[in-house]
Amino acid sequence: MRCKEIARKTFETDVKVNLNIDGQGDYKFNTGMGFFDHMVSHIAKHGLFDLDVFCKGDLEVDCHHSIEDIGIVLGQCIKGALGDKKGIKRYGQAIIPMDDALVLCALDLSGRPYFNFDVAFTNARLGTMDSELVEEFFRAVAVHSEMNLHFKCLHGHNNHHIAEGVFKAFGHALDEATMIDNRIKGILSTKGSL
Repeated sequence: MRCKEIARKTFETDVKVNLNIDGQGDYKFNTGMGFFDHMVSHIAKHGLFDLDVFCKGDLEVDCHHSIEDIGIVLGQCIKGALGDKKGIKRYGQAIIPMDDALVLCALDLSGRPYFNFDVAFTNARLGTMDSELVEEFFRAVAVHSEMNLHFKCLHGHNNHHIAEGVFKAFGHALDEATMIDNRIKGILSTKGSL
């Protein structure tokens, strides 16, 4: 089983994430941020990952520290659970329709972090969460998992649908990239390592 649990405690947040790459889409969240929990549930369900997220953060300030720190720890869990990355497909992509929204996600578990987010929100907030925190969350995930991660909103006007499309597309793309392919001998790279 490719699993990892990591805890991170700062003056601003106390975060614990438990990730099972080879799960069934089960999840438990306790973050105090309803909209964010709803979005992250799509990563677990549509990626078929088992994911538990606990966070006690300074929500009296805002959601920023909590969401960014959860992204940091989730990224570290992805990297840790994959280990040496032998046999994985490495690349994943998805184009997800969510009602009016159509969102593309492409990623490479390359060991070289890069992040591009070509998604615009017209509302400043999504539930109790600042819409700009969607980008901050995924930037933290990309950097700390050392993945190359791209998003593009191809179409859409409903901000909730666009955000949901982003999280669902990421779950699908990450599921594809982490799949073991028995044809791959060792690491899928001409360099021999990722």
